[in-house]
Amino acid sequence: MYILGISAFYHDSAAALIHNGEILAAVQEERFTRKKHDPAFPINAIRYCLEYAGICLADVEVVVFYDKPFLKFERLLETYYAFAPKGLSSFITAIPVWIKDKVMLKSLLLDELSELGGLDRSTIKLLFTEHHLSHASSAFFPSPFQDAAVLTIDGVGEWSTASICHGTGNTLTILKELHFPHSLGLLYSAFTYYLGFKVNSGEYKLMGLAPYGDATSGRVERFEKLILDNLIDLKEDGSLWLNQQYFDYATGLKMTNNARWQELFGFPVRNQESELQGEHCDLALAIQRVTENIVLRMAREAKKLTDARALCLAGGVALNCVANGKILKSGIFERIWIQPAAGDAGGALGAALAAYHIYLGKERHADWVTDQMKGSYLGPEYSDSDVIQMARKYRAVYRCCDNMEAVCEETATLLAEGNVIGWFQSRMEWGPRALGNRSIIADARSPEMQKKLNLKIKYREGFRPFAPSVLIEDEQEFFDIAVASPYMLLVADVKRERIKPLLVGYQSMSVREKLYHLRSDIPSVTHIDYSARLQTVHEETNPQYWHLINAFKKKTGYGVIVNTSFNVRGEPIVLTPEDAYKCFMRTEMDCLVVGNNIFLKRDQPALQESNDWREDFGLD
Repeated sequence: MYILGISAFYHDSAAALIHNGEILAAVQEERFTRKKHDPAFPINAIRYCLEYAGICLADVEVVVFYDKPFLKFERLLETYYAFAPKGLSSFITAIPVWIKDKVMLKSLLLDELSELGGLDRSTIKLLFTEHHLSHASSAFFPSPFQDAAVLTIDGVGEWSTASICHGTGNTLTILKELHFPHSLGLLYSAFTYYLGFKVNSGEYKLMGLAPYGDATSGRVERFEKLILDNLIDLKEDGSLWLNQQYFDYATGLKMTNNARWQELFGFPVRNQESELQGEHCDLALAIQRVTENIVLRMAREAKKLTDARALCLAGGVALNCVANGKILKSGIFERIWIQPAAGDAGGALGAALAAYHIYLGKERHADWVTDQMKGSYLGPEYSDSDVIQMARKYRAVYRCCDNMEAVCEETATLLAEGNVIGWFQSRMEWGPRALGNRSIIADARSPEMQKKLNLKIKYREGFRPFAPSVLIEDEQEFFDIAVASPYMLLVADVKRERIKPLLVGYQSMSVREKLYHLRSDIPSVTHIDYSARLQTVHEETNPQYWHLINAFKKKTGYGVIVNTSFNVRGEPIVLTPEDAYKCFMRTEMDCLVVGNNIFLKRDQPALQESNDWREDFGLD
């Protein structure tokens, strides 16, 4: 039995295909269209899933959409009614779009699917799951656990903004929900907006900025108190009430009431790309602390309601790996597992799994050890003939190694010599993180590497940290953590013995000065607070990447490297060898490795492009 899950029309459209409960393929539409967070119907993603399985749409028995549009429309109408006459202009703009494209979604989905051919509209079973049930299903059903608490937190689905479920076997029981307009995800996005970052894109920047706040100044504590006294009413179970006088998202076109926020915090909304000041960093740290407090309260409530040993997480807030790390450290649960595509894209997979296990009642088995995500390597892969065709098109110069062992050996040497390398292998990752198949990699020991990667490779803000990929066998040699983190969704502290002491007057330094202080013997992956968002690399799920890092370890003694996604700022992660080559040539990367083929920058002809590629990728 084939089941196709779809998420679309809001942001991060995606498709996922399962067969008798096994996850076969999953991919976001943005990777094909090259439009970051593309909300369009994922026709390319669906086509890939079908081609991977060797089937056509007629072979699919069930198609599942990841939320319920009528419930969303109900929320829209009731919200505008509750706030009337406020938001009238927004209402007039939104309603025609909803009636045309969203309320009649069943017909729209069938029309879009018909473009693929082989669709029998009279027999296809089209289902709709609730948004947070899709998230919960994506977290629990692929997890290693037969019994677990399930916590989902995001901006908003239909009405729900957070939920606590209990997963047992093939069932999910919803125990508690938080409803719109009260939302931790929207609260965090409001601060994302106020601090000059893009909503639904820049939340991870806010998380990365938080450690630059000065926890000793007293301003962070004052900001926290202002948030808790004025913006939210926080309950012991983690539920919260947001004071809508300070927000504009319910009926307006902005996240915040800017005048009230300026009066409250003492500075105006930050303009995008403007210089970051101390107050911006301190406010980022304050909301991050408040967020962690709320998430911990929700986790304790989930434990209280379920008495489960394990916790599963999904929803956009589950991508806040700092908060995830705090849950892990708290010891509330013995184990936690986070869906690698925790945001809306992951809803496509959750919808398909919900149909299989809940709607059809199919059994599932879990061994407490192994998840069902296949390392999250669920996207397209390309052959040597694809690489040869790309090289001919661009007259690229490359050398083909005899085998993967030779590739790893040579790449490790290039890394140890200080080169930045585009590493492109096998199937593309599912989710927002590059996990060693579509990655830019470098030497974590280099004091200059973070600056070089941000400014000359990624073309992004210098304050943003980079993640380490570490052999699972060497994890505890570098980091204070004793669990696997294969999906780069946990933060851990760098081992104390590797840390360098702070300079005198460090806390009074500017963001830029703090950034380039040498913090450890792996400075390129050590964030300003001595933490790292780590990925553990496992031979059984990614043998090429494991052998590369192991080869690097044999040369240097360090089983850890820098790993960042293979793209420039504003660009989706590369999908094809051609995407990889163009990104390689547009940046100051030194080398590109695609399969067994090595391209050195110094050997390549100039890339001929008719327009400025920067115009294609807006700032994220």
